Amino acid sequence: MNRILKSRVLKTTALAAAVMSVAGVAQAQERQQLRIVGSSTVYPFASYVVEEFGATTDYQTPVIESTGSGGGLKLFCEGPGIDTPDITNASRRIKISEFKRCQENGVTDITEAKIGYDGIVLAEASEGHEQLNLTRKQIFLALAAKVPQNGKLVDNPYEKWSDIDPSLPDREIEVYGPPTTSGTRDAFEELVMEHASENMKAYGGEGYTDIRQDGAYIDAGENDNLIVQRIQENTTAFGIFGYSFLEENQDILMAASIGGVEPKPEAIGSGKYPVARSLFFYVKNQHADSVPAMYPYANLFLSEKMIGPMGYLKGLGLIPLPEKLREEQREDLANRETLKLSDLK
Repeated sequence: MNRILKSRVLKTTALAAAVMSVAGVAQAQERQQLRIVGSSTVYPFASYVVEEFGATTDYQTPVIESTGSGGGLKLFCEGPGIDTPDITNASRRIKISEFKRCQENGVTDITEAKIGYDGIVLAEASEGHEQLNLTRKQIFLALAAKVPQNGKLVDNPYEKWSDIDPSLPDREIEVYGPPTTSGTRDAFEELVMEHASENMKAYGGEGYTDIRQDGAYIDAGENDNLIVQRIQENTTAFGIFGYSFLEENQDILMAASIGGVEPKPEAIGSGKYPVARSLFFYVKNQHADSVPAMYPYANLFLSEKMIGPMGYLKGLGLIPLPEKLREEQREDLANRETLKLSDLK
């Protein structure tokens, strides 16, 4: 081979290699399989949508992980790179601190979608027990790290429910609940602990949310099904989890009324039940061109067949939003409405 021809061959080979390299990078920047993380409470609903999506579309079945709301948002907010999650589920709204972390890491285009309502229940094994009617103050006194006595805050001395009120069961205080990374824990602290303590003089008008760590409250992890199993095994204990898990196990579990209101769908949806909250998922719009399955999945999740009054997810325990609010969620997703800091204040 002469010198000129050899030079041309080398240049052609180098050009072909460069083209293949660029094509490889482009291919690497597109991911066919949607990645979802987040709330253990939203997980049963999202898992149903994931399976339906995989079965009824040409897209791959998404990968979904139950990491807890806080854990999911931490992963989601790591950056806009294709190696980060596309969607995160949350059983409470994104915090301002989490939103700012997203912004700092370059996740600057997020759409928020509210999927429905859920209630947080305090439940026990139904066999051998009568339904309790508790107040938020009683639950607070059972679980707070420090409680007021004689005008001072002291380490929680209550060992039995009857120590708080003689009308309550003469049973040790044992409550299995979610960890600090859980949206259920966040909502419980706000709706029960903070609310109950705001008007107690010993706390100076500020809400107190510290939960005792002496064994009365047992961190049972992110999986609410494990909490259900634990209170089946330990029939003197209570568990804290979302209403949907009570709905799935109503033949063996019984929830306490709170403030005289039972955790029923109508009471949760209307806000009459005092420990009700909204459920969400968050979409990373910056992955729009990289993950083709993202919006088709999100659209399916927000469809009437999923979150409507006759939708599949109602049968799993999701409390539907009013019609107008459901339509607003779909419009926001269609318009890729960007969540702003001012929306969270």
